[in-house]
Amino acid sequence: MNRETHFTPLQLTACFIALVMVFIMSCQEKTETAIATHSVTDSVFSEDGLAIYYDVSGKDEKALVFVHGWSCDRSYWDEQVPEFNKNYTVVTVDLADHGESTLGREKWTISSFGADVAAVVEQLDLNNIILVGHSMGGPVSIEASRRLGDRVVAIVGVDNFQDFSHQFSDEQIEQFLAPFRSDFVGATNGFVRSMFPPTADSVLVEQIATDMSAAPAEVAISAFSDLFRYDYAAALEDVRIPIRCINSDIWPTNVIGNQELAASFKLKLMPGTGHFLHMEDPNAFNQLLHETLAEFWPSGEDQ
Repeated sequence: MNRETHFTPLQLTACFIALVMVFIMSCQEKTETAIATHSVTDSVFSEDGLAIYYDVSGKDEKALVFVHGWSCDRSYWDEQVPEFNKNYTVVTVDLADHGESTLGREKWTISSFGADVAAVVEQLDLNNIILVGHSMGGPVSIEASRRLGDRVVAIVGVDNFQDFSHQFSDEQIEQFLAPFRSDFVGATNGFVRSMFPPTADSVLVEQIATDMSAAPAEVAISAFSDLFRYDYAAALEDVRIPIRCINSDIWPTNVIGNQELAASFKLKLMPGTGHFLHMEDPNAFNQLLHETLAEFWPSGEDQ
C-alpha cells in the first residue's frame, strides 16, 4: 500500500527557499558569463594628449592585445574577439588618428603608435600578455614591447615580418609614396585590392578597400613613410621574446634570415589567402592562433 507523503509547513518553507537559492545562483552564473564576454569601450590619453580608444572583454590574467594595421581600426578584429574572450582578456585598440581615437598628432611613427598600445596596457594593468599585430601592427607591437618589458610573453605577427633585414632606400620609398601623394583615394583603393587573391570574397574586398581609402591621407602617408624606414635590427636588440607569424603566401617570408635577428622566429602559413587572412578565413586563422597561444600558456588553458 502506498502512503501519501505529508510535509510540515516548516519543511515546505525550507524546500521553497532551496529552490529560490538554486534559481538565484543560476542567474548569477549566467550574469557572470555575460559580463565576462561583454565588450566595454574606454579610452586613455597618449603621451601627446590624444584619446586612445579601446575595447576590452573577457576576464582572465592572460591577455591578448590585438593591434590593427595601416589605415585600419579595431573593428578589423571582430571575428577574433568572441572566439578568444571566452578564455582570455581581449583588448582591441584604435591607434591615434585611427577609428575613434583622437585626431591631432603632428607626426605618425611606429614608435608613437607603440606608445599608444603601451598606454592602454598600463591603464588596464595587464601583466601577462601576447601582442597580436596585423601588418603595420607587427612593428607597432615590437615598439610596445620595448616599453612594456616583461609584461609581454610573445608577439604574434599577422601577415608581416616577411624579412627583418630588408631595407628600402629613400628613393624606393618616395617612388612608392608618390601615387598616394597625388591621388590617395585611388592609390589606396588599388593597393588594397592588389593584396587579395582572385578567389577572395568580393564584398569583403570592396568593404576594406572603401574603408581604408577613406583614411586621412596625411596620417596614412606619414605612417607609411616611417614604416618603410623601421629598423628591425635595432628594435630586436631590445626585444628578446618569442616572435611568431601567421602569414599568407602572397609574399615569401625569409624564415632563416629572420632567425638571424630573432632566433625564436617561427612561421605558420595560410595558403590561398591574402593580406587580410584573419578576415578572409577567420575560422582557419583562429585555429592557428589557438595553436600558437598554446606554445606559451600551459596545455589545456587554451581551448
